[in-house]
Amino acid sequence: MRELLRPSRLAPGARVAVVAPSGPVPEERVQAGLDVLRGWDLDPVVAPHVLDRHGEFGYLAGTDADRAADLQAAWCDPSVDAVLCARGGYGAQRMVDLLDWEAMRAAGPKVFVGFSDVTVLHQAFATRLGLVTLYGPAAAGVDFIKNARAQEHLRATLFTPESVRTVTSGGTALVPGRARGITLGGCLSLLASDLGTPHALAGARGGLLLIEDVGEQAYRIDRMLTQLLRTGWLDGVAAVALGSWDRCGPYEALRPVLVDRIGGLSVPVVEEFGFGHCAGALTIPFGATAELDADAGTLTLDRPALR
Repeated sequence: MRELLRPSRLAPGARVAVVAPSGPVPEERVQAGLDVLRGWDLDPVVAPHVLDRHGEFGYLAGTDADRAADLQAAWCDPSVDAVLCARGGYGAQRMVDLLDWEAMRAAGPKVFVGFSDVTVLHQAFATRLGLVTLYGPAAAGVDFIKNARAQEHLRATLFTPESVRTVTSGGTALVPGRARGITLGGCLSLLASDLGTPHALAGARGGLLLIEDVGEQAYRIDRMLTQLLRTGWLDGVAAVALGSWDRCGPYEALRPVLVDRIGGLSVPVVEEFGFGHCAGALTIPFGATAELDADAGTLTLDRPALR
């Protein structure tokens, strides 16, 4: 693991593009998200196919080619300072191989924000562009539209990243201790399904792994963690932060699975860290050098997430 290139922070008046690389988005939620962004004195633009729905597969926001074209066009537009994903869902894996990574690298660094299914793109941005990205609320997500904490933490990260250099979660130690490393992670099911693909990270060695998921039963989470363990992907990980497990059954039933699968790594582990699919989700930079203190429930970046 190595520290990645930090994009520039945003300033008032910055143009931000909203794209939908995965699932479809209701127009009213897109408009509500745009209103929030305009309230931050940003200039949001919506990619052409954000409101599309695939003709045959209704769980996709338009065709793979159109979703990829939207993301690539936004990234390569020199007037755009940041690209925000409208939502997660499913579909990023279908379009990630259609992106022209050489053209996107030539376009230079900028801010990229999204979570959940967008985990696939976070990995690709790390391996193909060497860029710090933000695992944070979706621009048309309910949490972003309605939750002040989620809004304010993302806003601070974008505009005044030095003010949130320490992320304080309120989480508690599952395994006590502190460790340093490079942040990485995202949605567990996507990390597991992305194993061995051309754009995935080769492993978590030297990393501070932050994982969460939604709508997965305990045995499925067991299976995913076991897959990461068996492939050696978790070998050498420095520490683990566990985020939200929304609709994954009672946490008291899931917690023993996490202890059994993660606790054996003999590294610091903090639970209920407050990012992912939860109310007031915190924004987490991936690709940054940091220290995770499981006892204090904090993640402290060596430098602000954005320049």
